[in-house]
Amino acid sequence: MNAASYVIPLPPQPSLPVVGESGAYPVRRIWCVGRNYLEHIREMGNDERAPPFFFGKHADMLVPDGATIPYPPLTKDLHHEVELVVAMKNGGLNIPADKALEHVYGYAVGIDLTRRDLQIASRKKERPWEVGKSFDYSAPCSAIQPASKIGHPTAGKIWLTVNGKEAQKGDLTELIWNVPEIIWQLSQQVKLAAGDIIMTGTPAGVSQLQPGDKIECGVDGVGKLAVTIGKPE
Repeated sequence: MNAASYVIPLPPQPSLPVVGESGAYPVRRIWCVGRNYLEHIREMGNDERAPPFFFGKHADMLVPDGATIPYPPLTKDLHHEVELVVAMKNGGLNIPADKALEHVYGYAVGIDLTRRDLQIASRKKERPWEVGKSFDYSAPCSAIQPASKIGHPTAGKIWLTVNGKEAQKGDLTELIWNVPEIIWQLSQQVKLAAGDIIMTGTPAGVSQLQPGDKIECGVDGVGKLAVTIGKPE
């Protein structure tokens, strides 16, 4: 079907740049892993033994490197969570862990921005987390590094600073569930496909953000990402 076949204009296709490529990577879905670094689980007071669980963000919530992000509505407790991002080139159901990396296109650096006060309030009422996790501009993400160029990182520093001060620091070796295991677990829940990206969890050190804060973050061997928190819209 072409654009004239629809009763309203087609929305734009969310995408991410790819390092060294003129073409962009089209994003289909954003999946996030909850509680995948032990120290972050401890700082949030959650169960260290729980299996991984997943939640989503909408693809149009992506924000490019260098952007200024409006401080979101409804919250007084906006938090940063730096994460390694996995970009899929194909997928399926029940992908075995030992075959999972064959489905990966590349990697990026992302931030899972979180309205923590709303997330906690939802959790106490046993309601979905969506209001705390899935909102406009909540998924800043760097350009993708193809795995064909950098391989599949299993170790390396993951870090985030706010206004030049270190806030989060960890290492990919500290992931409780590694990338193949994440893909295996998630593909039991949904049929993964090309264009899906997965945010793999955050290390300890999450903290509150204010308008004017400048965030820089990165994953060794993958890339860096910088965004600024602006005034509310």
